Amino acid sequence: MLLAFGVEIHAQHGYWQQHVSYQMEIDMDVDKHQFAGKQKLVYQNNSPDTLTKVFYHLYFNAFQPGSMMDIRSRTIPDPDPRVGDRISKLKPEEIGYHTIQSFKQDGKPLNYVVQGTVLEVDLAQPILPGGKTEFLMDFYSQVPLQIRRSGRDNAQGVDFSMTQWYPKMAEYDYEGWHADPYVAREFHGVWGDFDVKISIDKKYVLGGTGYLQNPNEVGHGYQEQGIQTKETLGDKLTWHFVALQVHDFAWAADPDYIHDIQYVPNGPTLHFLYQEDTTGHWAKLQKDFVKAFGIMNDKFGKYPYKQFSVIQGGDGGMEYPMATLITSGRTYGGLLSVTIHEAFHNWYYGVLATNESKYPWMDEGFTSYAQDYVLNALQKEPAENPHASEIDGLANLHKNGLQEPLTTHADHYQTNYCYGVSSYVKGSVFLMQLEYIVGKDAFWKGMKRYFNQWKFKHPTPNDFLRVMEKTSGLELNWFMDLWVGTTQHIDYSIEELEKEKKGKTEIELKRVGQIPMPLDIKIVDKDGNTMWYYIPVGLMRGEKPAEETQVGRVILPDWEWTNPNYTFEVDIKKRKIETITIDPSKRLADLNNTNGIYPFPKERK
Repeated sequence: MLLAFGVEIHAQHGYWQQHVSYQMEIDMDVDKHQFAGKQKLVYQNNSPDTLTKVFYHLYFNAFQPGSMMDIRSRTIPDPDPRVGDRISKLKPEEIGYHTIQSFKQDGKPLNYVVQGTVLEVDLAQPILPGGKTEFLMDFYSQVPLQIRRSGRDNAQGVDFSMTQWYPKMAEYDYEGWHADPYVAREFHGVWGDFDVKISIDKKYVLGGTGYLQNPNEVGHGYQEQGIQTKETLGDKLTWHFVALQVHDFAWAADPDYIHDIQYVPNGPTLHFLYQEDTTGHWAKLQKDFVKAFGIMNDKFGKYPYKQFSVIQGGDGGMEYPMATLITSGRTYGGLLSVTIHEAFHNWYYGVLATNESKYPWMDEGFTSYAQDYVLNALQKEPAENPHASEIDGLANLHKNGLQEPLTTHADHYQTNYCYGVSSYVKGSVFLMQLEYIVGKDAFWKGMKRYFNQWKFKHPTPNDFLRVMEKTSGLELNWFMDLWVGTTQHIDYSIEELEKEKKGKTEIELKRVGQIPMPLDIKIVDKDGNTMWYYIPVGLMRGEKPAEETQVGRVILPDWEWTNPNYTFEVDIKKRKIETITIDPSKRLADLNNTNGIYPFPKERK
């Protein structure tokens, strides 16, 4: 049995997860961009396995010429321009590194090997199932020049974006160790608690994961009463943060940070740290972000922590537990969009914590879907389907012939382009297709049920699918298998209308793409009357309820996936038909939207 915030966690039978408890003390030299660290880590082995080794991530080691990240960036066909060949040009004082100075298990020295960004450790004593052990580590690190996510002195002048900054225990689960080398993609971490003390020059303001324990001492306004009186000893202040039930810890520091606080009704408290606001965008962002957070709480599940921080730093935008680091200097729409996207990763990356290295589409895609929904809800005139434009992105990937299945590990996509479209777009459209298949009511109930059932765990695609099946009463594994495990696509065509037979018209449809899908079909006659027809897929073992607009919907026989064609009759003369439309809601991810319309358009393909 696992506990989260004092509440019992009940998951699938036999489910288990490891637990870590970090205590870290960091002494920062801001002039040398280096810090000394002491780490105490208590590791609880909740697995049924005896562990003879453990692995740590040493992410800063990626920022060295000749590293795997450097080589990958210089050999992939379409490198991320933020990285390019920059790592290869870093000078000794600009690289990142972690040096392990002392390492013990329960007081006994350990043998270990550093291989790039992975620390492989032979244990002095095996950790038995249900056992617990304590690791003590002294380390010394240099913060790299900011290139990707982590680093110092970014282009906007933020001094320190401290992400992936400490030796971090790798995750061990039912699949074994996940000690993936860092090549600038995704992450996976162990659930645990963090107690972090950071000693740094007193001119700096800090923000990040966790709750500040000593606002009176550091005096930078982290209490609701406002700024406290500084009481300092020497040239440094020690910032003390505690975060419970998270799987990573990030922070940022700059002497010029402005710190504002806003409140979401019924929580959480929002902290904003940024350098300046000459455009007024940060002030406007704060009000809109309060509204956005409220929508997310209502539709996707209640954010479980008491605070969240939006911090200027890093490159672009990146999510961390209880915080996001984003760059400024954008249009207001761009700033709002990236903030919503990165913040709402905290539902799928932060609270559900799927292995985003293995299933990036469940993190990036689900977050993108939520981002589109919330941005649309903030508009004065919301669109009926805010996700429809993403089908064009899938269609372009299909045309370019660069598809790879969503089962591809994030690090192993052959192009950044395919990784991006697959993870963000195809992952988002996956949810749009599920909403189309099961119906809006079951979909939204399922999304919230998924969040509440699997928060503080590491759900897999099957865990999500089973929630949706139980909520909708439909079988969905066929769709998951094809959408995730193949590069097949959806394409349905209206082939022809046969001549009238006793006042009825026969309509022939064709499945051009390989993925079978249920179809909503709308027919409007020349008198303005509307008729709805619904064709289920036999593999579903049922059908979704009619939607509000589908008055008088007729359910037709199943279209079995082995049949490329399907014919049905409508009780109307051919000459009386004004239009026929497959999926007028535009939720079906049909990559050729010109052949599902009658009368046939001139650009029909």
